[in-house]
Amino acid sequence: MQPIQASLAPYNTFALAQTADRLTVLEQREQLLALWQTRRDEPLLIVGEGSNLLFTAPFHGLVLVNRLKGINVTDTDDAWLLKVEGGENWHQLVCRTLEQRMPGLENLALIPGTVGASPIQNIGAYGVELAQFCEQVESFDWHTGEIHHWSAAECAFGYRDSVFKHEARHHLILSVTLRLPKRWQPVLGYGPLAELGEAATAQQIFDRVCATRQAKLPDPAVLGNAGSFFKNPKVVTAQAEALKLAWPALPVFAAEAGRSKLAAGWLIDKAGLKGTRIGGAGVHTEQALVLVNHGGATAEDVLRLAALVRERVEQLFGVRLEPEVRMIGPNGETHLDEALACLN
Repeated sequence: MQPIQASLAPYNTFALAQTADRLTVLEQREQLLALWQTRRDEPLLIVGEGSNLLFTAPFHGLVLVNRLKGINVTDTDDAWLLKVEGGENWHQLVCRTLEQRMPGLENLALIPGTVGASPIQNIGAYGVELAQFCEQVESFDWHTGEIHHWSAAECAFGYRDSVFKHEARHHLILSVTLRLPKRWQPVLGYGPLAELGEAATAQQIFDRVCATRQAKLPDPAVLGNAGSFFKNPKVVTAQAEALKLAWPALPVFAAEAGRSKLAAGWLIDKAGLKGTRIGGAGVHTEQALVLVNHGGATAEDVLRLAALVRERVEQLFGVRLEPEVRMIGPNGETHLDEALACLN
């Protein structure tokens, strides 16, 4: 008799009907030791709200859902230090900081997911990234059963990247300590925020970010999705300048020395892909950066659509898009080409 598998539908905002061999919801730290002591030789996947995951196949291991809660605030001379448990909702944290007059996170409003997921992806929006505020990350090493404390430098933050996507991917993030400086400066360099002017308040920035995101991004509760599916690509500045000559409206942003960042959503839109569908999966009609589940989409539908988008953009612009969404195969992290190969 086959064991009953756990449904992953409630734990991925793409609303794909995948399963896992086992699933446990972690609500108290005291559960960890017993879980670790009775662990099996099986793959482990740690999930927050599943807002940046694409399950490409049934998961043959344990899914551990982080629901640890709690926020502790320390007031220092020049900053507020917030130690936030990993299962807290990110947007609710942003709201709470503003309500308590601790600005800084307003540009990161309405980013879906948990605080524990935020350093993994080094979440960012409108010119601000988590790395700018991260003081420390506390994690549980599933291999050794030890607790680690990571400085911001040790987290090796990059663009939608960190150590927790690589050599520390088996770590469960218990808490994140954020440092919000009391000398607050607005960040207004991106899109609609520039219209607010230098006198903008944190609340005005928050309101504009929320309005902008809600106007463009579909609600996962209504239309399954995992937010931005692709990263904004970085190219050498000479290539960006050449593309700008050919496409004057192309949004180009400064990156590190000698490189520029392009707007992936703009590239997908100009490739004529808005509204394109494969099976139940489609490119959103309002925000081309988002792939959606119109109902009954399979992982194969989403993967083939992602491959089509990547191919068309590369053909037209010579720029290869890289998924921002984390893809999870039967044994753990995978990538688009590997997941596609498993379909054939």
